[in-house]
Amino acid sequence: MTVLGKDPLRPADPEPPEQAGRPRAVIVGAGFGGLAAAIRLLAKGYDVEVVDRLDMPGGRGTAVDKGGFRFDLGPTIVTAPHLFEELWQLHGAKMADDVTLRALDPFYTIHFPDGETFTARPDESAMEAEVARLSPGDLAGYRRFMADSKRRYEFGFLGLGRRSLHDFWDFAKTLPTFGLLRADRSVHAHAARRMRDPRLRMAMSFHPLFIGGDPFHVTSIYILVAYLEQRYGVHCAVGGAAGLAKAMARLIRRAGGRLRFGVEVERILLNDGRAAGVKLADGTALAADIVVSNADPGHTYTKLLPGLAKPRWSAPRLKRTRWSMSLFVWYFGTRGTRAMWPEVGHHTILNGPRYQELVRDIFIHGHLAEDMSLYLHRPAVTDPTAAPDGDDAFYALSPVPHLGFENGVDWREEAERYRQRVEARLEATLLPGLSSRVVESHVMTPLDFRDRYLSPLGAGFSIEPRILQSAWFRPHNVSEDVPGLYLVGAGTHPGAGLPGVISSAEAMADLIPEAVHAA
Repeated sequence: MTVLGKDPLRPADPEPPEQAGRPRAVIVGAGFGGLAAAIRLLAKGYDVEVVDRLDMPGGRGTAVDKGGFRFDLGPTIVTAPHLFEELWQLHGAKMADDVTLRALDPFYTIHFPDGETFTARPDESAMEAEVARLSPGDLAGYRRFMADSKRRYEFGFLGLGRRSLHDFWDFAKTLPTFGLLRADRSVHAHAARRMRDPRLRMAMSFHPLFIGGDPFHVTSIYILVAYLEQRYGVHCAVGGAAGLAKAMARLIRRAGGRLRFGVEVERILLNDGRAAGVKLADGTALAADIVVSNADPGHTYTKLLPGLAKPRWSAPRLKRTRWSMSLFVWYFGTRGTRAMWPEVGHHTILNGPRYQELVRDIFIHGHLAEDMSLYLHRPAVTDPTAAPDGDDAFYALSPVPHLGFENGVDWREEAERYRQRVEARLEATLLPGLSSRVVESHVMTPLDFRDRYLSPLGAGFSIEPRILQSAWFRPHNVSEDVPGLYLVGAGTHPGAGLPGVISSAEAMADLIPEAVHAA
């Protein structure tokens, strides 16, 4: 197996020198949050160095290459491209010169157990026609749901998601609006108030699963995703998320920043209680005026900051935290299938026979159920660079319990059996004849999320975005325990998903003053 991005920048590109006289920032982790943080701090005049234990940029948005197939390990869509475009604009550049985005139509198709489908599209009239086809009596309720979604987008995404909420009294001012919008109600409960058809309720409530949340417990503020998709569309990046991350890394280097890959941070260095740099596993110390951690907050506070006196995010508190589910992902390449299975597009959701009960098994009971729901990614129909001509590169994703449950799954024993179950399910439904076409295969289990990404309990999306684990209740973008330490990424405010982690860097950067250069 070849890992894409071993040299994410051209070998001939010289390493930018340190920017003498500028305050230094060290960023732990080159995930999308860390990359966005670097771009913003460079624009503020800081001398920036990014370090990552992987050998490529992108964090969970990296890729592997096997036999000419590119398997995107993480996110597959861009739902708010303007957030990325702003990063290039900070440096007087255009994202389109480095990244090609392609709008998807349809966004995805959901297959229900009764044989019906629901296809989500960018056109509002097409969406309403799809609702009316499935359940004519729910059209008025769907329209109300979309109006509700827009209000929550304006409040949650525009009003709160792009600024830090570390100050309790600032956050307290928003509580009346949280109450008015019934943030205490779950995403599914809100969908159920607007629509009667269980298929539509599922189609309008499953989105929290994309950021690690239980739709039956995550706050209804997250129905904003439905409007977000309609407002900006759903896009894929040519070259996958890994290609987008490489483009961000090149932007960092052009702006004078430095990136080190294949080096692990052992701990954050303190001087009189203030962040003063990092110590690498090989003993190298990198001094800094500020440190930004794109590592999971659980890892940051328990592993990178040993010995803190009564930190807010202590090990006991993290143990009480509800973490997102994990993921089982089977990546597979198929030979000569590009013209096969024409009804299977870029994204397909294969819904299992149970919805709420399966979600409860995953999030509450920690039980690996016999049935499953699958998210199928087929990028080559939109981005031919993902596979050789005429072939396909797929991934099938199944939400599964994280590693923190008693009597949990032994994935060393279960992985191949579960992969076979996924293959059989796909062959019996969406991809007849699949088994004879598979030529490459790669699997990720919760163990990989734990070991590759240092994610506590192998959680796929860090801390679950329940109401009392969101906004002020989530790890803050600025540490309340260590001055000079800032946090970005899925586990911080505003949360997981590409829009969330990119926004976390904006919220972080707004807390940091413009650099004052030494004469």
